[in-house]
Amino acid sequence: MSSRPKNSLLVELPLLVWLVLVWGALWGDFGVGNLLFGALLALLVTWVLYLPPVQLSGRFNLLQFALFAVTFVWQVAKASVDVMLVAILVGPRARNAVVGVELRTRSDLLLTATGHTMALIPGSILVEVDRSRWTLYFHALNVRTPEEAESFRRSVRQVEAAWIRIMGTREELTALRAERRGGGAAESEQGDSAAIGSPVTAEQQIVGGRRGDVPAGTTGNTGTTENPRAAENPQTTEEDRS
Repeated sequence: MSSRPKNSLLVELPLLVWLVLVWGALWGDFGVGNLLFGALLALLVTWVLYLPPVQLSGRFNLLQFALFAVTFVWQVAKASVDVMLVAILVGPRARNAVVGVELRTRSDLLLTATGHTMALIPGSILVEVDRSRWTLYFHALNVRTPEEAESFRRSVRQVEAAWIRIMGTREELTALRAERRGGGAAESEQGDSAAIGSPVTAEQQIVGGRRGDVPAGTTGNTGTTENPRAAENPQTTEEDRS
């Protein structure tokens, strides 16, 4: 029987320190004896409840992370306002969709970081992770047309690209830059920067919602519509339908 891979003590050290601090906080006792006993328990927990080692890239760009953090806070605030406006001006007419996004990365860490980042920005919820296909599925707010679904996919891949610039492998970073030079739509606009944008495009969606119900929900990567005739003639008005 082959032995399972083990993390080095240096890799496990932050987790061990965190568990010891939690132990001391739970007991309200940060004395040496109690912390030593907590350290023994932490070693036992990490040995019995073993987790697979996380594969790290060996790089972390502080400048790109700072840019990402600033734009992330701004996009959370902006998306919160956008969602409020959609709720007020579109209301029950909002049509949501489940959108699948296949990622470039093959890293569990970047997959998780991308999913959590999008979940923290109002306007979408992560509903499923297909690790075998490296695909994330989101329930996205007021996505009414295939074009809006594709716009949402670009925003997810933009977040993924930001994390690659921050802590992706050198191979992923090289491939990302090659994609940008090759004319990728989102990448050519973003440049070599970890700045991110909001997945909610309120300016388009709210105007669309006030025009009337133009049903065109999108599921997964298919880009299909619920009402092809309405999609073929987006200028249809309430009077025409009556």
